[in-house]
Amino acid sequence: MATDPDEFLEFATARSSQLFRTAWLLCGDWHLAEDLVQTTLGKLYRSWRRVRSADSPDAYARTVLVRSYLSYRRRRSSTEQPYGSLPDSAGREIDPALRLTLLKGLAELPPKDRAVLVLRYWEDLSVEQTAQQMGCSAGAVRNRSLRALAKLRTVLGGELHLLTAA
Repeated sequence: MATDPDEFLEFATARSSQLFRTAWLLCGDWHLAEDLVQTTLGKLYRSWRRVRSADSPDAYARTVLVRSYLSYRRRRSSTEQPYGSLPDSAGREIDPALRLTLLKGLAELPPKDRAVLVLRYWEDLSVEQTAQQMGCSAGAVRNRSLRALAKLRTVLGGELHLLTAA
């Protein structure tokens, strides 16, 4: 149990939106992303003493989130398809067509490929940080990211021109 619930509450309040964004990019489902963040925060609360003394509690939280997502995807019940329309956003988007095209392409990738691309290119983590959070080697991350980018290009196919248009 946490020794100082206020300290954990402050951390959870500050990091929840970033964790939710990462979870939503990983799974593409608003409700599942909320569940993943809730699960992550529950796990962090249980081991808060260890988390708060870690070098980077943010990285620890992101690692727990990614591993919770991958664990969820291994279950049989995870084969349900996400809904067809995206939720309304509160903020102003820079390029909605680009965003929708990328999200559609990400949704069609396998879970581990999607996790590598989100962590490497959306969260801007290094190869080593991504490997640590996914529990694999740096070489595996490099190989998976190359293959995942190739798959993403294949999936996007005719919509690739939307990504390169100025």
